[in-house]
Amino acid sequence: MRTRIKICGITSVEDARKASDAGADAIGLVFYPPSPRHLDDLALARDIALAAGPFVTVVGLFVNPAPTELAQVLSQVPINLVQFHGDETPAFCEQAGRPYIKALRMKPDTDIAALANQYMGARGILLDAYRKGVPGGTGETFDWSAIPHNIASPLILAGGLTPDNIIKAVAGVRPWAVDVSGGVEQAPGIKSSHKMKNFIINTLSVKP
Repeated sequence: MRTRIKICGITSVEDARKASDAGADAIGLVFYPPSPRHLDDLALARDIALAAGPFVTVVGLFVNPAPTELAQVLSQVPINLVQFHGDETPAFCEQAGRPYIKALRMKPDTDIAALANQYMGARGILLDAYRKGVPGGTGETFDWSAIPHNIASPLILAGGLTPDNIIKAVAGVRPWAVDVSGGVEQAPGIKSSHKMKNFIINTLSVKP
């Protein structure tokens, strides 16, 4: 089975189309104000989601959102999958009423497998690098050999992935999917067509 690919932090209609044309399976829209990729214009977010095309999954990324904030975005933007990237409980994730994935950071003193297995309703578990006070998007990798093998949900690998290291990452981890943002940008929030294409080509070059 081939590795699926999500290009996160899309901030323009043009980049959504470029990601889709390059072969991305999913695009991510960030609804987290501290992020340089945050979309505060929901009309623009809707246009970006629609520009991805009918067979590209649109993922909305949230970090500890207020229920009203989450509901507002989901009512105005055609999001297929919600990505919770904060400290959301399983109960909170379930009440969103949409399929979801849960991001966990590879904090050294955390039993990642036990934590992941609390989110049995998740469509997948995304593992990202840990940096204190930063919920994600650090651009840093982590020790892939530390990933436990007893996570029940499909594994999504994130954290510092680039066209240069993705072959090693996929070959070593064998994730169900990979998630990239800064590694395929020419500036924060602005994607590089060349980097996106190379990232996808290199990911798919690893044989199942």
